[in-house]
Amino acid sequence: MRQLLLLAASAFAFTVPPLSAVSAQAPAIVAETEDARLYAFLDKEFAEQLRHSPQLATRLGMKEGQDRLDDISDAAELRELEWRRASVARMKSQFDRAKLSSSAQVNYDIWALELDRAELRYRYRQYSPPFYSFLYSAHSRLPDFMINTHVVQDAADMRAYAARLRAIPAVLDEAITQSRASAAIGVHAPKFQVERVIDGSRAIVTGAPFDEGAASPLWADAEAKVAKLQSSGKVTDAQARALLADTRTALLSIKPAYERVIAWAKSALPNAPGGRVGAGSLPGGADWYAAALKLNTTTDLTAEQIHEIGLREVKRIESEQDALARQAGAKDRLAYYAARERRNPPRPWTDELRAEYLRNANAAIARNRELVPKYFGILPAHRMEVVREPSFSEVAGGAAHAAPPTPDGARPGRVYVHLLGTTDDPAPDATIDLMCHEGVPGHVMQGDIQVGQTSGPKFRQATRYVAFGEGWALYAEALCKEMGAYPDVASDFMRLEAELFRAARLVVDTGIHAKGWSEQQAIDYMVASGRASPDQARSEVRRYITLPGQATGYKIGMLKIMELRGKAERELGPRFDIKGFHDLLVGAGSLPLSILERQVDAWIAARS
Repeated sequence: MRQLLLLAASAFAFTVPPLSAVSAQAPAIVAETEDARLYAFLDKEFAEQLRHSPQLATRLGMKEGQDRLDDISDAAELRELEWRRASVARMKSQFDRAKLSSSAQVNYDIWALELDRAELRYRYRQYSPPFYSFLYSAHSRLPDFMINTHVVQDAADMRAYAARLRAIPAVLDEAITQSRASAAIGVHAPKFQVERVIDGSRAIVTGAPFDEGAASPLWADAEAKVAKLQSSGKVTDAQARALLADTRTALLSIKPAYERVIAWAKSALPNAPGGRVGAGSLPGGADWYAAALKLNTTTDLTAEQIHEIGLREVKRIESEQDALARQAGAKDRLAYYAARERRNPPRPWTDELRAEYLRNANAAIARNRELVPKYFGILPAHRMEVVREPSFSEVAGGAAHAAPPTPDGARPGRVYVHLLGTTDDPAPDATIDLMCHEGVPGHVMQGDIQVGQTSGPKFRQATRYVAFGEGWALYAEALCKEMGAYPDVASDFMRLEAELFRAARLVVDTGIHAKGWSEQQAIDYMVASGRASPDQARSEVRRYITLPGQATGYKIGMLKIMELRGKAERELGPRFDIKGFHDLLVGAGSLPLSILERQVDAWIAARS
């Protein structure tokens, strides 16, 4: 919580200041007092939110509720929405926004905005049932949370782990109920996603202790967590055996629930669409997509506007690639691509290539950490690592993703990469751009700084806006060029290829959901214009189909950040401070783009 800065020195200074000075100080003192009162209020409200969001508490490194999973029922979501409505009403009745400092006004506005966003999500909740998303399906997200987020530091944490395993069946059953309710209004998960739920669910309950095979993913994780406790002397051998026995019993209880998920998915297959799969094909889907764009971009841009921005950006980036290709001695970007493909034909991932890729990726993050002090005053505090995606959620061509560390660093910041299918370039330079985006100075670094915030209300450690987070990460790719992270034309060309890929997303996401594109039409565009491999294009398009609007946040956010930096450089001239600008962006936490612009304008004004 922010400290209340009283004029403590006045106890030792007896000189009475002029009346004019007192008048000037009074508004600042009032604002400081109001800020502290607001932050105490928001911290109390956020503590209440965490009581009914135990998984969020765990993500933030807290132990409260660590033996429970979130209640995902409609009734629970409505209760939370009603609580949030009441919370915002309390805030507005107890605080005069005009009496707050500018930074406190930001937190006031964001708390109110989160209600508006919750209203939208609740209104369209049936368009995103729990098994619908290619990235966030309940069948895989629950074990992923247990393996990668639930930290075990002592025996109590492991007992909580087992308790959470026992809670999984109720969550899966509720997910089935919600999926059936969505189907009743005409919202069916695409065929490819239903098939993925079947295959992924089988993978989770295959192997020990469910059968005689190798350890299943959750059992392997439980054994590793208990072994770590044992090796560090935190539990005795007898206690370790007891913990594993308890966990084994809990784990066996989830198999019938996953079998019910598989049975539901098989029954859903006949109605699962395989042709037109965009939001526009669903009843009321156009309104849902407009809401999805608003949630993901934090703007009022229409699908048509975003589509046109995408087309313009694709053309601009292709022109920059042509210029780079000529530097490398090629006629144009197409000739450069052809030569690169001859040098690096696609080949299957092997264990050797996977190990090489992970070494190179971790080395790229380490190098970038050495470069960022010239561009940032606020630096990441915790360990970071690049790891392979868990087997039950890994797909060929799958998108990498990142998770921030816990505030205490007990769980490091992580980048997860998919290493299935084929690769055409596992060389060291191929990892640089992705690690700039996912690692440093991208997602993991921004998340590391955000979870370490101590000067504002605690809820800001948890707020996430796609346009800011992904926009920052895409901006980080361009910043890496400025930092000197790309050693040659080849690696810089790959940076442009990655930006081209994100520009193509604007075209494809809006094409699928607002223009009636088929899955294959979208894949073809991503291969031809986005320069994606067939595996990657298929995986990405399926992600866009089941998570409308999310992919548009990247380029829209980056363009806004670039626009704001350009404005600051023009207006401040030699007074522009790159470290100060970056610290403003990452130090304030995730922000809606309109509030980010307000922050930058105030920063410029203060230095003019």
